[in-house]
Amino acid sequence: MSAEVVLGVIKELTPGERRVAAIPDTCKRFVNMGMRVIIESGAGDGAFYCDDEYRAAGAEIADDVETLFEQANLVLKVKELQPNPVKARHEVEMLRKDATLICFLHPASPINHQLIRTIRDRGITSLTMDSIPRITRAQKMDALTAMSTVAGYKAVVMAADRLSRFIPMTMTAVGMLPPAKVLVIGTGIVGLQAIATAKRLGGVVSAVDIRPEAREQAASVGAKVSGFETPTELAIGHGGYARSLPEEWLAKEREALTPLVQDADVVIAGALVPGEIAPVLITDDMVKGMRKGSIICDVSVDQGGNCSLTQFNQEVWEHGVLISGIANLPGYVPRDSTTMYANTVCNFIEPLMQGGKLVLDRTDEIVNSTLVTIGGEIVHHGALKAMGHAH
Repeated sequence: MSAEVVLGVIKELTPGERRVAAIPDTCKRFVNMGMRVIIESGAGDGAFYCDDEYRAAGAEIADDVETLFEQANLVLKVKELQPNPVKARHEVEMLRKDATLICFLHPASPINHQLIRTIRDRGITSLTMDSIPRITRAQKMDALTAMSTVAGYKAVVMAADRLSRFIPMTMTAVGMLPPAKVLVIGTGIVGLQAIATAKRLGGVVSAVDIRPEAREQAASVGAKVSGFETPTELAIGHGGYARSLPEEWLAKEREALTPLVQDADVVIAGALVPGEIAPVLITDDMVKGMRKGSIICDVSVDQGGNCSLTQFNQEVWEHGVLISGIANLPGYVPRDSTTMYANTVCNFIEPLMQGGKLVLDRTDEIVNSTLVTIGGEIVHHGALKAMGHAH
């Protein structure tokens, strides 16, 4: 990267996305690091940050996004690059070839593979915020955990809004209506927040996870834990995250899940393997056996989805069941999610700035885990695995 770091923050184009990658407070920090900061006009509007607040923090405001792209050699976004309908150009085409891109790229997700190849072919260096490793010094950079907190909460709230019945037990003049049954699959941060929210709404909550420690945490916040015993060496990967199970074990997990899914009114599906495609745990046949009017909220949709019927960023009815694949749940809670995301990105960048330059040390575990493309190559393990390439 050239001597001067010119940081550009782009307005999000993903439908419904109201977050922004920097807030005035983090702009001040970037300026203090020696960067020139340019914000696209209106980039913060969705999260209720106005242009004048960014100017007061030391940033420049660009009315023309193409001009911003021409100047910025470090570009921050929240979501993946998108076609810009106003400019009739894709954002990836507007990036400088010497630029570094930092955002949620979800490089293992099949729908993003062509984008990742295009970024590679243009010689752009890219890092993805969904692959921050779970190590102590990276905790304050962990954007995925921060956004998972929002997603778990919002998934349950949205399910309650769409469900054809009450969540809590409700007494009426014609008798008592029983509480809704909520099943949470995957009890990481998303799942724990979903359990807590569903309990607060009065649901009867069950949870499933292949990791013993995760099941204990689910029980501690009030879920009835349904067991699926998996050998520890198969279930737990680096940093305590879940691992991808071999196909024969996935088949066993689906078999164990079938009666639980079919007894639920609401299923929150958030089983993820960091940096890899999400496991398919809910099949067409399982959905057929669910009660009509039930809901599946597939929170893992950014990485492919846990349900075979999920459609990216859509809500569809299949077999009388609503399957929600809304992809940007944190974007529906824009103020708090923006505050968390912007700070994790700033914390990620800060140690990379050395002598006024952005330095990517590939021997560093955090850099190595988050790098997607560099030097005309795809280097992200999860993306290569999902694309069918050896790493």
